[in-house]
Amino acid sequence: MRPGLRLERNADPCTAVIFGASGDLTARMLIPSLFRLYQQNLLARGFAILGTARTDKTDDEFRDEMREAVAKYSSSEADDQVWERFARQLHYQAADTGNSEAFRHIEEKLEAIEKDRETGGNRLFYLSTPPSVYEGIVSGLNESELAARGSSAWRRIIVEKPFGRDLRSAQSLNEKLRSAFREEDIYRIDHYLGKETVQNIMVLRFANSIFEPLWDRRYIDHVQITGAEKIGVEDRGGYFEQAGVLRDMIQNHLFQIFSLIAMEPPISFDAGSVRDEKTKLIRSVRPLPPEEIDSVAVRGQYGAGVSDGEKVPGYREERQVAGDSTVETYAALKLYVDNWRWAGVPFYLRSGKRLPKRVTEVAIQFQRPPHSVFKQVLGGPVDSNALVIRIQPDDGISLKFSAKIPGQTFHLRPVHMDFHYGTSFGRRSPDAYERLLLDAMIGESTLFARGDMVEASWQVVMPLLEHWKNQQEIDFYEPGTWGPACADEFIEADGRRWRRP
Repeated sequence: MRPGLRLERNADPCTAVIFGASGDLTARMLIPSLFRLYQQNLLARGFAILGTARTDKTDDEFRDEMREAVAKYSSSEADDQVWERFARQLHYQAADTGNSEAFRHIEEKLEAIEKDRETGGNRLFYLSTPPSVYEGIVSGLNESELAARGSSAWRRIIVEKPFGRDLRSAQSLNEKLRSAFREEDIYRIDHYLGKETVQNIMVLRFANSIFEPLWDRRYIDHVQITGAEKIGVEDRGGYFEQAGVLRDMIQNHLFQIFSLIAMEPPISFDAGSVRDEKTKLIRSVRPLPPEEIDSVAVRGQYGAGVSDGEKVPGYREERQVAGDSTVETYAALKLYVDNWRWAGVPFYLRSGKRLPKRVTEVAIQFQRPPHSVFKQVLGGPVDSNALVIRIQPDDGISLKFSAKIPGQTFHLRPVHMDFHYGTSFGRRSPDAYERLLLDAMIGESTLFARGDMVEASWQVVMPLLEHWKNQQEIDFYEPGTWGPACADEFIEADGRRWRRP
């Protein structure tokens, strides 16, 4: 197998230890994804799952709960006989990870499972818990030697975002993780990187000679990266009050996409080379001077209004949200990359809640032709070309260019060449967690965030966080609109406009 280019391969034998096994993520994503991998015969014969949480329950009770979760959330049907075989690999151990004694009980259960299932002693720890307990669990794994590698067995850990809430906490978390695991055994999971279209960005750029020669300041006017949600914060008000959309979406998800769009070609597609280039790109982002923050970033918060004909509450009226909160539910920023390829090209990143639709996309806006021979006929410039990479919900790629409308008169109209994943290949794309869980069990880390890139990303946004923390005013926007008026003014000041996906 060539490094970094994963072929179809079974996972290594191992036990996946899920901390926070009573949580929503385990029920909605982790167990359904592992079950789909089992259905496809991609899990090893020596495989087991050990769920752990504070709640007391038996193995059979845990299996029954997970059967309901798979029936409710899995994208494929669960045949009873297949489920029964899979369920034998599910185990549970009640444990309060705030108590060091809990790790001894986990060790005892693990040893029995490893002997029965012949996992070879390989262990994959998954932190499906609130971030506030990450460091405590890692300390417990380290002190109990649960994370200690055997002569041939490996120990790996998957950490869910957020990876810290600022630069200092990210550095502290990384230090704690590295005290128990090697960097190459730490898998910081960002499910956006598991999406098929995100991975296809590298193929689009580096496997097609028609695009890469145009991928620089000479031909590209600007780039827009959008992560929009139609819903509000729902039952995540308490979390969002501590995060805001800059921490929740932009610093991680959109920065990962941004790095793939703008990075230099890696020397090969092994994990180290790809992640080196992504980190170099983030480190090349021009620092945001505190005195210029208002000219390079704007924020807003959704108010009460009507969405799809239904009355919806404003952010300040959501549960667990302060009545005078100034936390942003919409943010837009302009970044420049100070390198040879991108000098002078702005990258506009925006994300928000209660926008008109759920969509994540990248729009590469090319420059207009330097001289328009159609100016007299059209009465103005020709529309610029655009390459749009749709990441969700309708995965695909669209190229916009101008064409003449049939007829005696000379009129041009923008037309689109569209590629859709769903219709082009006729097969189901694996869910993001399916792919990422399998990669972690194989030992393929290309699609996971590395510690130095995480810290570099926090370094970029820290001036914004500090600036907004001290501001008491915030612009509001109506639900179902594309954000506050200041966002339009922000980009129009550069002579450009936001796309309306």
